Amino acid sequence: MLKNRRIERHQLQDYLQVSNRHTGRSMGCLGNVSEDGLMLITDLPLMVGATFDLRVKMPRSDNEQKVVDVKAVCLWCNEDETPGCYDSGFKLITVSDEYPVLVDALRQYFCFYPAEASA
Repeated sequence: MLKNRRIERHQLQDYLQVSNRHTGRSMGCLGNVSEDGLMLITDLPLMVGATFDLRVKMPRSDNEQKVVDVKAVCLWCNEDETPGCYDSGFKLITVSDEYPVLVDALRQYFCFYPAEASA
């Protein structure tokens, strides 16, 4: 299946847990992020078209956690290559002020910049 991406995605090697903001129950792991959306990796398929209130807890250097809340609608859900896992794509509806900080921090953490060639 051909996938046309108009926005850059940043793959996450170490997954961050995502929970239901109201119940605190784990929903899965963050798979990738962009300014306008995210992908969630779950054990169960999610309902396409449903709106979810999600919470990502980011670890900080002082052993505390930074909370990032988003409201997002599930646009698609497909079985992952890993048996028993599902990938779901979300379009963001509303985000907390910390979401752009999360996207930027993950972009910086997972991007590799070429070393300057020595003469």
